[in-house]
Amino acid sequence: MSTDPDTLKAFGKMKAYERIQWLQQEYGSRLVLSTSFGLQAAVMLDLISKHAPEVPVIWIDTGYLFPETYQYADDLKQRFDLNIKEYQPLMTAARQEALHGKLWEQGEEGNTKYGLINKVEPMNRALSELGTDIWISGLRRSQSSTRVDRPYFEQQKKTLKVYPILDWTDVQVQQYYREHSLPKHPLEAKGYQTMGDWHSTSPVGEGQSAEHSRHGGNKYECGLHLDSGANDFQI
Repeated sequence: MSTDPDTLKAFGKMKAYERIQWLQQEYGSRLVLSTSFGLQAAVMLDLISKHAPEVPVIWIDTGYLFPETYQYADDLKQRFDLNIKEYQPLMTAARQEALHGKLWEQGEEGNTKYGLINKVEPMNRALSELGTDIWISGLRRSQSSTRVDRPYFEQQKKTLKVYPILDWTDVQVQQYYREHSLPKHPLEAKGYQTMGDWHSTSPVGEGQSAEHSRHGGNKYECGLHLDSGANDFQI
């Protein structure tokens, strides 16, 4: 895929839906979108359903999502015309805990292993089985300090990742929800500003940033969106 300066400049000037249309026109079956059915997932799902509905949408179900997330996922799947591809870890939650204990309580090493088993490996398997090498994601620079310098295109080992709403602010996201009458994740009203697995995500307290809500404030990224050298699996 060409990411020369002229392409990057032109891409940056496009509106989000134009970026998606351009990607679909240029790369077609090579594209895939990932979704977590999290707090802001409806934006990208709405954009894809309207402008590139044939693009496969990968959902990694870790087995540890909030009940409200599963309910929200069913709501959005019924609302949008989407080509959903669901993937789960090779090992069930019960088996993982029997063999390894609660990895999310075992410090950095445990959390890294948890991410590899439950998120990175299933995502790699999905990309391989679907035969795609261009991964669209709804990451935004304003979401965390680890994302402020992200470019629109980012090579992550074998896969090129593209972020069509990278430059959107929180205000733009909320405006899109209102203009398109999109449903909110039910946990947003309870103080959650980010969404992940139930054991590692908490509401944001007074004076805290959204980054404090993941892994007790010690870690924000789950492994899927770290740089290409961050894990042992070949994404």
